[in-house]
Amino acid sequence: MLTLLLAVACTPSSRPIRYGEDACDYCRMTIVDRQHAAEAVTDKGKVYVFDAIECLIRFQSDNADKTFALLFVNDYDSPGELIDAASSTYLVSPAVPSPMGANLSGLSDLPSAEKMKTEKGGDLYNWAEIRKQVLTNR
Repeated sequence: MLTLLLAVACTPSSRPIRYGEDACDYCRMTIVDRQHAAEAVTDKGKVYVFDAIECLIRFQSDNADKTFALLFVNDYDSPGELIDAASSTYLVSPAVPSPMGANLSGLSDLPSAEKMKTEKGGDLYNWAEIRKQVLTNR
């Protein structure tokens, strides 16, 4: 019974971001934007929160010694809702400013991202592509 309890207690899971209270674990800015925040959870259950997707990407790159079990970004279309980073689609558009200036937004699916691209302009990326883009343009 104790083993089961410990296994459940150590299962990595997200936690709600406390907007207006939590500081970004990368740049230390207070997280207020519900459309661009992000979150990472290690395999040991430690939660890190970010005010922008590019902060998550840079933090993950700078902390290669950590194993991240879960990576989330806010869904631009559903403010405050965390979605899986790896399966999201990303739009970089000057018409949609983000907290750290990368103009980077995450969307839950490709049709939503294509619609936003049609309305706002910009370029679409998958997770691997946006990671490369952000890390190249440090």
